[in-house]
Amino acid sequence: MNLVLHINGWPGCGKLTIARIVAARLNARLLDNHTLLNPAEALFTRDDPLHRALRKSLRETIFRFVAQVPPGVPIVFTDALADDAGDAAMFDEYRELARGRSARLVSAVLDCDLEENVRRLTTAGRAERMKLTRPAVLTALRNRYRLLKPGGVALIEIDVTSLAAEQAAAELVNRLPE
Repeated sequence: MNLVLHINGWPGCGKLTIARIVAARLNARLLDNHTLLNPAEALFTRDDPLHRALRKSLRETIFRFVAQVPPGVPIVFTDALADDAGDAAMFDEYRELARGRSARLVSAVLDCDLEENVRRLTTAGRAERMKLTRPAVLTALRNRYRLLKPGGVALIEIDVTSLAAEQAAAELVNRLPE
């Protein structure tokens, strides 16, 4: 299956847990957003220009190597992209990657109600991965933005509020276009 699967959702909604299951079922390579983000987080504060520069450089390098993964090997990414111009431009990099691999690009948008999202956001182990754990920040993001639902690609929307990760992953895999 020549596929680039972009799993997008709010911080704490279960993207990585679900993506691990999906990647295993598809025999895919998985790159979660923290693989690309954490080196910059470890070295610089978010308001430091070097933070953004390092993230951009790492992303370019990793995408260059992802483009060289053998054809037919699915690639799964996770992300938390909003419906703003900067995040839409970032999604365009996935479009370019898929085009360069002659792969189908599918956007899976995972949503979750706020109460459940906050509960998941505060579970043990998130802080160690430099993941967001502050409910006030999540609430502010959700009040200000909507999740990016890009046009021009296959779109799968799943409300994961009451789904276990296995159930959500199964639904996502079942809904992938042939």
